[in-house]
Amino acid sequence: MRIEECFLKMIATVTLNPSVDISYKLDTFELDTVNRVSDTSKTAGGKGLNVARVLKQLGEETGATGFLGGSLGSFIRTELSGMGIQDQFIEISGETRNCIAILHEGKQSEILESGPKISEYEANLFLEKFAKVAEKSDVITISGSLPAGLGKDFYQQLLKIAKEKGKRTLLDTSGDALEKALWGDDKPFLVKPNTEELAALISADFQSKECIVEAIQASIFDDVEWVVVTRGGDGAIVRHQDRIYDATIPSVDVVNPVGSGDSVVAGFAAAFQRGYDTEQSIKFGLTMGTLNAMEEKTGHINPDKIDWCTNAITVKEININ
Repeated sequence: MRIEECFLKMIATVTLNPSVDISYKLDTFELDTVNRVSDTSKTAGGKGLNVARVLKQLGEETGATGFLGGSLGSFIRTELSGMGIQDQFIEISGETRNCIAILHEGKQSEILESGPKISEYEANLFLEKFAKVAEKSDVITISGSLPAGLGKDFYQQLLKIAKEKGKRTLLDTSGDALEKALWGDDKPFLVKPNTEELAALISADFQSKECIVEAIQASIFDDVEWVVVTRGGDGAIVRHQDRIYDATIPSVDVVNPVGSGDSVVAGFAAAFQRGYDTEQSIKFGLTMGTLNAMEEKTGHINPDKIDWCTNAITVKEININ
């Protein structure tokens, strides 16, 4: 059996610009001198890989695809194997990037590499791979930024392929890549901007929930079945077809909020895979984001707390007439 055939009834995650995420924890961080680190962690990073991790913790069959290269790419492949995630990445000539976070004195300083430049040959090779992955997947998530070398319309190409295969696609990106995807002919099934990304998309400054409600009814979201606007600890405003909902999450002790948006995407993907209704899907998606914020590791949840959190989330329909 070819590995592509293993994708039947899987959720596929796309991460085109993955990274090895390195975390350095320091009591103090001094400039222009030596800082010695004893607490270090290295993990497979990138928004789509965060999605994949949560999906595996939910017991979903999960595959991951994108571009990997060099020794750092090999590190990520080893991590995927250890997590039981199907490796559908293509090999590229460039080196996968590092992303470094320095945690010090309650602050976080980040050093982010831009990543490799993708050649036209590698881009076309990936499109062929993606078509095979989409054929054998039920739900597809596409997350994060585009690496150098790819046109800003590259996500549109993926959405077109997914639509031709009849697959539901969840898109979590921002800026020009999101705008081009929304104005394209082949719409994503779900988009998940946060309030800042939504404001940048429609050139607005949100002062209230009413402003968000108005914004997600704009023509740019026409034919997008789900629009999920995450609001951190304030929950989310969600539009499903022609109905809009205000979802409130429980107050929790936040340990690490990084990756909570990715976890929300994972929750919705799993909910769609399981055939949950509208309210169940909203609660399940936001549960994953909430539980991720309670864990130290990015893209991790405690499955034992799912029922508690789901029951603590309230979903109310907003009257827009």
